[in-house]
Amino acid sequence: MSNANTKRVTFASLLIALGIIYGDIGTSPLYVLKAIIGEKEISELLVYGGVSCVFWTLVFQTTFKYVILTLMADNHGEGGIFSLYALVRRFGRGKLVFFTIIGASTLMADGIITPPISVSSAIEGLEKVTPHLPTETIVIAIITGIFFFQRFGTHKVGGVFGPMMLIWFSMLMVLGLGQIFQHPEIIKALNPMYAVRLLTEYPSGFWLLGAVFLCTTGAEALYSDLGHCGRPNIRITWIFVKLALIVNYLGQAAWLMNQDNPLLGARNPFFEIMPSWFLLPGIFIATSAAIIASQALISGTYTLISEAMSLNFWPRVAVRQPSELKGQIYIPSVNTLLWAGCVGVVLYFKDSAKMEAAYGFSITVTMLMTTVLLTTYLLFVRKWNTVLVGAILLLFVSIESSFLVANLQKFNHGGSVAVIIGAVFFTVMYVWYFARKINNRFVRFVELKDYTTLLQGLSEDDEIPKFSTHLIYLTKANNHGHIEEKVINSIFSKKPKRADVYWFLHLNRTDEPYTLEYQVVELLDDKVIRVDINLGFRIQPRSELYFKKIVMELVAHKELNLHIRPDGSTRYNPEPDFKFVVLEKFLSAENEFALSDGLLLNGYFMLKKLGTSDQKAFGLDKSDVVVEHVPLVYQPVENISLIRKS
Repeated sequence: MSNANTKRVTFASLLIALGIIYGDIGTSPLYVLKAIIGEKEISELLVYGGVSCVFWTLVFQTTFKYVILTLMADNHGEGGIFSLYALVRRFGRGKLVFFTIIGASTLMADGIITPPISVSSAIEGLEKVTPHLPTETIVIAIITGIFFFQRFGTHKVGGVFGPMMLIWFSMLMVLGLGQIFQHPEIIKALNPMYAVRLLTEYPSGFWLLGAVFLCTTGAEALYSDLGHCGRPNIRITWIFVKLALIVNYLGQAAWLMNQDNPLLGARNPFFEIMPSWFLLPGIFIATSAAIIASQALISGTYTLISEAMSLNFWPRVAVRQPSELKGQIYIPSVNTLLWAGCVGVVLYFKDSAKMEAAYGFSITVTMLMTTVLLTTYLLFVRKWNTVLVGAILLLFVSIESSFLVANLQKFNHGGSVAVIIGAVFFTVMYVWYFARKINNRFVRFVELKDYTTLLQGLSEDDEIPKFSTHLIYLTKANNHGHIEEKVINSIFSKKPKRADVYWFLHLNRTDEPYTLEYQVVELLDDKVIRVDINLGFRIQPRSELYFKKIVMELVAHKELNLHIRPDGSTRYNPEPDFKFVVLEKFLSAENEFALSDGLLLNGYFMLKKLGTSDQKAFGLDKSDVVVEHVPLVYQPVENISLIRKS
């Protein structure tokens, strides 16, 4: 089913997986124990119970749910919430769309908080060396640098990500082991009874789950990066990563238990377990890991937005390809949006301790939405036993609902920021998806065979000035024999468009990520030709490039007699005479909307103006392109009282 299974496992592939997959979850030791302990009095129940909760969260959420179960749901080697949706959308369409929009919007919202908290947590270690250092300014400078270099791609520096993360996880393990040897009893914290006791006996123990949850926030990104490394490489490297994380958490807990002073204030046990001579190198390694985590998350957001555009969840925006590497893209508008959001988070919260209040709130919602989609996949695609799937659903809904409730206390302490950001993303996706569905309801198709005689007559009518040698329309018609009524109107209305050859180009988005194939159907001998191009949802549409290549292949293979026909080129200009016509709708003034429909459609056309033009979105940036505007009359004004005066 998946090409992920065929990816070879080598030392290099494992190193790449370390560099790409684990940035977010791998930097969590910087702040998780600090968030759990806070300024509370150190006690065995708090420390042992906190580490026990972290360990079993990693077991159930990260290992069982994502590494074992969710990685099974690969869409031809690709992962992420949109890939999962593409696999299951034929089951319960409307409801699954809603879950997908919520999950994707909250994932992107949490993504804006991840770079600030990771970088801030690392840089704040410098305060142990130089107190009162302006860490806020340094964090903003680092984040700005990360976003600035996105336009150049990461292929040149990506080679160091794996080795650096190997150093990072090795450092986590060594630092943790050093403390465990001094307090070996800490191993008892892996007993789940300590977690149960913390949640039931410690004052406000249940609410500590909001801090515990931070240890697994990168699990969703782990699934999203499936296509970069393949399932076997992720599962093998997770063994090492999980061991390093658990050893470091245990080491931090051991250090806490060895302190004579039960009140540590706001000290971060992660940096406290470092020898003083290693503090600066350790901070440098931690900052590098935080930068890599931020980079991986930003690249993942580009991929998420690209998939959203392909599946009609996001307005079309300009997409760049900074390198020749498959899947590496750069979206300028999203880059600017993320940068502004990250800088705003730093300026608003000031330090990582306050960011922790907002962090993780949204991702719990994402995980719940993934659970719904995952169980749908296991039940209907994998055909698992209903009772077993029901038990899995109950398990994860219980765990994630508990985390969500615990995270609700963060709402008034910064969680509202994540909700507002998520609401913005949700609104954009909801408006774009559902307004497009309304828009598509008004697309009327006609039988093309009813117009073939007219098309041939128009093509051969010398009294009509020739509009173009090759005239190309993009069509949404899935049926070869159909064409939009507005296309026929464009050809024949007002000034008829005479051409030697009429082409109808249909782009079909597939549920597979990297499909790129085409077929040609001759509807009228050398006069009306239909081309269907099947594009995977991770392939950027370059309609002009694909079309010209197809025509070249048809000429080279001497098909459709195109090789013996004039193509419009001259001795002054060797380029064939291609002209694309793009039909853009606008909201007619004749509409009289109900409030909800008015908001939805006006929002849609506003987003359409903010996005890139159709000709750029479809890759029509070199040929002669004609844009025609077509009014959309959705709810026409009725009962007009128009009185004539004598």
